[in-house]
Amino acid sequence: MSSEELVRTALYEEHLALKANIVDFHGFELPIWYSNIKDEHLATRSGAGMFDVSHMGTFRFTGPRVKQWLESIATQKVTAISAGRCAYTHFLDKDGYIIDDMIFAVVSEQEILGVPNASMIDVMWQWFSENLPEDKSVIIEDLSAATSIIALQGPTAKQLISSVIGSNNHVSRFGWQRIQSNQLNVTGWIQGTGYTGESGYEVFIPNSEAGVLWRALINAGATPVGLGARDTLRLEKGYLLSGVDFCWPQLSEATEFLARDSWETNVPFGLDMNHDFIGKSKLESHDSSDARWWGVKYTEKGPLPRPGKAVANLAGDIIGKLSSGAPSPSLDNVGIGIGYLAGVSEGDEVMVVASPRKSVRAIVVRPPFV
Repeated sequence: MSSEELVRTALYEEHLALKANIVDFHGFELPIWYSNIKDEHLATRSGAGMFDVSHMGTFRFTGPRVKQWLESIATQKVTAISAGRCAYTHFLDKDGYIIDDMIFAVVSEQEILGVPNASMIDVMWQWFSENLPEDKSVIIEDLSAATSIIALQGPTAKQLISSVIGSNNHVSRFGWQRIQSNQLNVTGWIQGTGYTGESGYEVFIPNSEAGVLWRALINAGATPVGLGARDTLRLEKGYLLSGVDFCWPQLSEATEFLARDSWETNVPFGLDMNHDFIGKSKLESHDSSDARWWGVKYTEKGPLPRPGKAVANLAGDIIGKLSSGAPSPSLDNVGIGIGYLAGVSEGDEVMVVASPRKSVRAIVVRPPFV
């Protein structure tokens, strides 16, 4: 997809009607905010925020041994995930570097649905295709262009989804089901996943039905939220962002710092070493002195933490740098960041080199921050 071929989701006109501030995001025209980032962030934490995430991909994998096949190329033990459940995984190249991460849903023993990141749809399609069984027993379909995805996140999400499409369409966290009969007659599937750390849903529906559901949820009390608050919400929970917190070395925008593997990201889910998968040997080669992913939280005021800022120990030695950073709306705009640091433990004091003239004292934490 070139920068000249901007794509509009099926909800583009809905965003314009709400006077959203539209930006180019990986070739898609999407709202960065409707009112402002802080208000939309806090509305999600206290009520229910709604996001158009239709730029994300949708793949269907089918075949009699599809779970075993996906497990052979994924860091997650896919065969341990039962039908009706979702899970998170990384995909590594043969050198052990993360190509991308993905949430997937096990529909049945013969069908899996996956959600690749927007900028990685073509890359992951190619990677999956190159690693299909030679006997053609697994088939991949790209449903991305025909599918809209609406995320509803927050403590009142269950109340809103029940009032709009019925309590029979509630799914538990990381659950999955086909959308049951409802008053809007929308179809597709719903899963208890999202990118904010709040309870809620991601609803996958045909493009032609997206506007109906979007307007009904707004009328029920959902707050439309743009990409700006989506980023601060995920940062507060310590969720990695593909292309920002890790980046496949073969991509043109990749840097050596962001070429990472699953051990380095230190994520407490999605990695199961009790099976064989592509790239596993690199994960087994690390020792405790290697840099790993940590969070830092300011303990004093100063220039805000931003991506690329160096982090030093109290002796002044540089021990790593941040991959993401911002003020935290939920913590009264205290500076928080995540990055790769060597030789630290939770609770250690460090200095974020926030500007050429100012380093800010911070503490090492294991996210989530809130």
